[in-house]
Amino acid sequence: MIVINKNEGLKVAYKLSGTKITFGEDELTLNISRYQRDWPVLIDICSNKDNMLVIGAGAGLHYVAQIEIPAMEYTVPVTEEQTPEPKPIDMSMVTLTLWSLVNPVPVTTI
Repeated sequence: MIVINKNEGLKVAYKLSGTKITFGEDELTLNISRYQRDWPVLIDICSNKDNMLVIGAGAGLHYVAQIEIPAMEYTVPVTEEQTPEPKPIDMSMVTLTLWSLVNPVPVTTI
């Protein structure tokens, strides 16, 4: 996965496991392969007024991350009778852009 840090500062924690990206402490998990289409797809991750992660810029106040998923690729049919099959998503072609957290939630330990 390609990671771009858009600006300086504390970023949201994330982890990649196969085709899944998890943000925060298991706050939000997306299976990227489920969002891939025949065209490039952008998914905006924002924080809302309660500092919760949400999908979509309309639901949030501040950008946290953006995921750019490339268009689906297909195998070339061997014969005219065969139809092209979608190839598995190549996560090395997915771009994750991270913005600094505006109001990071303090982490406390007990």
